[in-house]
Amino acid sequence: MSSNHLISNYIQQPNMWDEMFTTSGKVRKVYNNFGDFLDKVHLTEINQLQEFSNQLFMNQGVTFTVYDDDKGVERIFPFDIIPRIIHEQEWRKIESGLIQRIKALNLFLKDVYNDQYILKDQIIPVDLIASNSNFIREMRNLHVPGDIYTHVAGVDLIRNNDGEFYVLEDNLRTPSGVSYMLENREITRRLYPNMLPKQKVLPIGDYPSLLHSKLETLSNKDNPTIVLLTPGLYNSAYYEHTSLARQMGVELVEGSDLIMENHYVYMKTAGGLKKVDIIYRRVDDDYLDPLNFKSDSVLGLAGIMDSYRQGNISIVNAPGTGVADDKAIYIYVPEMISYYLNEEPILKNIKTYQCSISEDKEYVVKNIDKLVVKRTDGSGGYGMLVGTAASEKEIKKFIARIKKYPDKYIAQPTMNLSTTPCVIDNELTPRCVDLRPFAVYGRDGITVSPGGLSRVALKKGSLVVNSSQGGGSKDTWIIKSC
Repeated sequence: MSSNHLISNYIQQPNMWDEMFTTSGKVRKVYNNFGDFLDKVHLTEINQLQEFSNQLFMNQGVTFTVYDDDKGVERIFPFDIIPRIIHEQEWRKIESGLIQRIKALNLFLKDVYNDQYILKDQIIPVDLIASNSNFIREMRNLHVPGDIYTHVAGVDLIRNNDGEFYVLEDNLRTPSGVSYMLENREITRRLYPNMLPKQKVLPIGDYPSLLHSKLETLSNKDNPTIVLLTPGLYNSAYYEHTSLARQMGVELVEGSDLIMENHYVYMKTAGGLKKVDIIYRRVDDDYLDPLNFKSDSVLGLAGIMDSYRQGNISIVNAPGTGVADDKAIYIYVPEMISYYLNEEPILKNIKTYQCSISEDKEYVVKNIDKLVVKRTDGSGGYGMLVGTAASEKEIKKFIARIKKYPDKYIAQPTMNLSTTPCVIDNELTPRCVDLRPFAVYGRDGITVSPGGLSRVALKKGSLVVNSSQGGGSKDTWIIKSC
């Protein structure tokens, strides 16, 4: 054993599933090869690898934006060099569960914007849809190419202390993070050039070409023109927008780069106007079309919804998908799977309390110090309360909000997220981790990229993994060989 004793000095968190170690402190089989590496390598080399990775991220300009940070909005994305490793056998169950879930959610979107059978059959309360700000009435009875609404999905998973994966939330509007997944892999490829082929780590580098090919299936043209629509430089995910556009070989455009003519969308180029067939938009619904939504928006294109209605443009993801990833709707996804697919859910939901229901609201108010409270339309870790870590003042503020706006909040038990070893302050130490796999949906079906973005709560004791809230990430290896 090396003199640094990285493994022998590792202290697990009690009552939490550790990704690398069993409860008896033995390295799990899936981590054997990497454990051997850690057992032999000196701490100084580990620190050098971490510093090397930080430098690579800085040189690549891999950043994200924190909107409420008075010290400066742009930050280098924190990265931990210890990969999160999952065996292919376990991954296939996750993959099947994700495909099942995305199929059901897509069928729900098609149904709720057309016949609404699931509402008529009282599987989902009508009020949840009627009062939902993410339900876009302009999408009612509108034909969507291939009947696909959720072309790109990022589903957040956690592993509880029972070792099982649970779905934390569905991200179906403009899910982000895939560029960090790709960059993490490129970094670890440089850090451990021999280990990835030795472990037979499943590749993810073809994601941009996979996405491009899935989008092409939405058009009847042989070589459709695809663009990525970004809100611009100051958006938190702008790095991802530029990176994906470059890797897909498509133009990165802003609303001002597009123009409408005769209900068709054109892109301004040096050689004149070029007709656009498919828009992969990273602009939120509200800002997509000032004629239909926010009238003062300059981020989208006036009249694009009219072009969409006439079948002249494909928009990815379809407008209005947010109604399916609303946290109040999340509760009913198992019912959707049963209703539309006649199947049992492969991946479980977390027990969820809906504050719009009086009994649930009372329970949440009485037990808020043991729960995680979230806005139904929230994202990025904003607008949530972790009761176990909240002050009395924060709790009182949230109780008042829940009582005033019960339909805007849900609550869940504080789950014991699994932990993963991270190199922090010259030692190997456990930190909570989740997993966001990415799936793409075309006319030829759903493909899940093998792995995803493992987000880590770098703050000791924190359960919040979002980068905007002090989180970081690590590479996710799906391996064929132990």
